[in-house]
Amino acid sequence: MKIIKGLLAASTILATAGSAAAVELEVTHWWTSGGEAAAVKVMADAFDKSGNKWIDGAIAGGGNARPMIISRITGGDPMGATQFATGRDAEDLVKAGLMTDLTELAEKEGWADIIRPKKLLDACTVDGRVYCVPVNIHSFQWMWLNRTVYENNGMAVPQNWSEFAAAAPKLKEAGVTPLAVGGETWQIRDMSGTFVVALGGIQMYKDIYINKSVEAAASEGMTKVFKAIAEARTMVDNGYVGRAWNDATNMVITGKAGGQIMGDWAQGEFAVSGQTAGKEYDCLPGLGVHPVLDTGGDAFFFPKPNGDKPEVVKAQMELASLLVSKEVQVGFNLKKGSLPVRGDVDMASANTCMQKGLKILENLDNVLPSGEQTFTPDTQGQLEDLWVEFFNNPDISVEEAQARFVEIIKYAE
Repeated sequence: MKIIKGLLAASTILATAGSAAAVELEVTHWWTSGGEAAAVKVMADAFDKSGNKWIDGAIAGGGNARPMIISRITGGDPMGATQFATGRDAEDLVKAGLMTDLTELAEKEGWADIIRPKKLLDACTVDGRVYCVPVNIHSFQWMWLNRTVYENNGMAVPQNWSEFAAAAPKLKEAGVTPLAVGGETWQIRDMSGTFVVALGGIQMYKDIYINKSVEAAASEGMTKVFKAIAEARTMVDNGYVGRAWNDATNMVITGKAGGQIMGDWAQGEFAVSGQTAGKEYDCLPGLGVHPVLDTGGDAFFFPKPNGDKPEVVKAQMELASLLVSKEVQVGFNLKKGSLPVRGDVDMASANTCMQKGLKILENLDNVLPSGEQTFTPDTQGQLEDLWVEFFNNPDISVEEAQARFVEIIKYAE
């Protein structure tokens, strides 16, 4: 009997040791569209191959996901890893001591030497310590066009915003919505921000977003921006309110709309639909006026586990290392439509639109910080409220909207 008990005890120890080698890590994110799901699978597969297990915790919509993620972390129910935008979204959680410190790993692997532009890693750094790993460079400064829609209606494919606006009335006559828009607040906010740099120029963008210049906010350049947004709201269909971004992208893919102003992640939807850049669709960085990119994007943070769980922290470090590896950087970003954070990877197979983005990155003067990196969440919220209200309400004049914009920038942090 003692022998049997001894064997059972030994078996239990071996089973426990075996299971301890593989850690299940719940990973929360808001990548749920077809193109996004294909991209996140690259990360999950790589982590599973390491001997651990990726437990997918997808939550549709960043606006829905962020408060849920924050609530779980502050409420004592942390996930193993979570997506946030590269910026200040998780700053309070870091300062509260709720995030795993990645500094030792970052220094060991030389992240400062391989991640570009430098401001991406800076956005993950608080008081000299690294708390997240950026995984891509996303920019909203893109317009996506259905080439066939224009060609079938006897028009040249627009090369900039002015040509797009000039073609809008003829598209309407043909029964095509000129501008596909999703009515979620973040979509309207970021579309409006795109007009700031695309039409106002790099210096005006820096003056407002970095230097918080009231004079720039009140300038004729910003008046031009507000006029363009007012013009854009006349190009949408009645069903845009509440529409998901990928549904708006699908309007362009299927020829129901001429174009969409949306981040480079839209490329993932075109790819899933079997369309090719330069053939069925085209792209205009900076709306074809100022071809610039802001360095927004996604980063992964690793909430501290409850209790002393070194095996969980070890798995977190393994995932963090994989996310910035060459293999994952290439595979993930080719699926996602975003640009890699590493400058030493082979992106020769990237499509023509991604190649445009890579070319822009070669000149750092054309690479700008995103609003998520330069404004506090409070200021971001005020700007979002203004952009959304102005776009949705044609009774608000350009003059009134710009006056409110100036007031927000005056007290921006």
